[in-house]
Amino acid sequence: MATGFLSVKGDTIVNEDGEGVVLRGAALGGWMNMENFITGFSGHEAQHRAAMLQALGPEKYEFFFDKWLEYFFTEADAQFFAELGLNCLRLPFNYRHFEDDMNPRVLKESGFKHLDRVVNLCAEKGIYTILDMHAVPGGQNPDWHSDNPTGYAAFWDYKDHQDRTVWLWEQIALRYRNNPYVAGYNPLNEPCDPEHVRLPAFYERVEQAIRAVDGNHILWLDGNTFAMEWKGFDEVLPNCVYAMHDYSSMGFPTGDRYKGTADQKAYLERSYLRKAQFMTENKTPVWNGEFGPVYADHTIDVDAETVNQERYNLLGDQLRIYDKYNISWSIWLYKDIGLQGMIYTNPESKWNKTLKPFLDKKKDFWLDKWGRRPASAPEAALRPLVDWIDSVSPTAKDTYPTSWNTELHVMRNVFYTFLAASFVDDFAALFRGMSEKDLEELARSFHFEGCVQREGLNRILRDHAHASK
Repeated sequence: MATGFLSVKGDTIVNEDGEGVVLRGAALGGWMNMENFITGFSGHEAQHRAAMLQALGPEKYEFFFDKWLEYFFTEADAQFFAELGLNCLRLPFNYRHFEDDMNPRVLKESGFKHLDRVVNLCAEKGIYTILDMHAVPGGQNPDWHSDNPTGYAAFWDYKDHQDRTVWLWEQIALRYRNNPYVAGYNPLNEPCDPEHVRLPAFYERVEQAIRAVDGNHILWLDGNTFAMEWKGFDEVLPNCVYAMHDYSSMGFPTGDRYKGTADQKAYLERSYLRKAQFMTENKTPVWNGEFGPVYADHTIDVDAETVNQERYNLLGDQLRIYDKYNISWSIWLYKDIGLQGMIYTNPESKWNKTLKPFLDKKKDFWLDKWGRRPASAPEAALRPLVDWIDSVSPTAKDTYPTSWNTELHVMRNVFYTFLAASFVDDFAALFRGMSEKDLEELARSFHFEGCVQREGLNRILRDHAHASK
C-alpha cells in the first residue's frame, strides 16, 4: 500500500517513511494516445479519428471508442500487472481528450472518465501511475506519437501552445493533487527542441505552475531529442526525476542481431551511461521511461523463435544494467496487436481478422515505422531519392533531430506522413455499416480475457520486478 506521496531525496525516490522506492513497470501506450503500429490504423490519431467519425457517424463513433477505451484496460489487466510484481503504470494521453483546438482553455470533463477509472483500478491493486502528456498542442516533436501530422514541432515556436499546455497541467494537477497513488506527472514525452534551451526553460515554467496548485507530486522530466540528450540543461529542479529513453537498435529488424557478445553488452552499458550522464553528475534519480524490443511474427518469419529469443536476451541484459544502477523503468509496451506488447490481441479475434488485409497493405507500403519489414517496391522508390538528396545536399543528413539520417527524414515526411495519411479512409471503411453489436465485439478484442500473453517477455519482467530495491 502507498505510504504517503513519493518524493525525491538526493538520488533516491522515497515514500513518506523515507524508504527507497524503485518503480518498475510498463506504459499503456496506444490507449488515450493512439499510435498506428499499436492498434493498426495508418497516419496519426487525429486523422484516424476524423475518418472513423465520418464512416460511423457521431453516435456509433462515440459508442465504439468509449467501449474500446473501457476494454483496453480493466480490473483483469490491473490484476495481471500486479501479479507480475510490477508497481507502476505510465499512462500516456493526448491533450485532445481534455481540450479542443477550436475551443481552447475549456476543460472537457469527459476526458477524465477513463483516466480516472484506470488510475483507480491501479490504486486498488497497489500500482502507482505516472500521467504522461504524450501529445501537446502544436506537437513537441515531429513524430507520429505526438499526433503531429507534419514534420514541424510548432510547440516550440508558438507561446500559445505552451500556455495551453501549462494551463492543462494545472487542471490535471488540481484533480490529482491529493492522490498518493499517482506517482507524478510527465509533462512532455520525447521533446525535440532544436535550440535546446527552450526545453529546460519550459520545465522551469511548468514546474512552478504545477507547484502552485499541487506541492505533492514528483515531476518526471524527459531529456531532449526523444529523451536522449541533455544539452542546455544546467540545473536540477526540486522534487523532479529526470528521464531517458533507452531503445536499442538491436531490438529492431533494421538493427544488428543481438548475440550477447562482450562487445554488445559493453555497448548497451555505454549507451545507458551516456544517456544518464546528466543524472549521474547531478546525483538525481534516473527513470528509463521507455525501452524494449519488437518481436517477430511466427506466421511470417521462419526464424521467429530464434529472433525473439535473441531479443529476450537483449531485454534481460538491459534490465541487468538497470538493476546494477538501481534505476526505475517503464517498458514500452503493455498491450498491442502483436508487435511488442506484454499481451496482445488474438490473431483469431474479430479485430485482427477484420484488419488483416489492411495490415498486409501497411507492411507492403511501409505505412508505419515500427511495422516496417523488407519490401522491394518501397525500397526501390526510397533508395534513389535518398542517394540523390545526399549527393546534392551533403548537410541534409545533419538536419535536426540529429539522431535521424536522410533516410529517416524522407521516411517520416513521405511514407509515414503523406502516404500513410492517404490511407486513413481505407481503414475507416472497414467499419462502415457495422452495428453496435459488431463494434462492441471489435472493441472487446482488446479485453484481457481474449488476449494472448507474451510469456517470454513477461517471465523476464517478473524476474526483474523483484530485484532488490
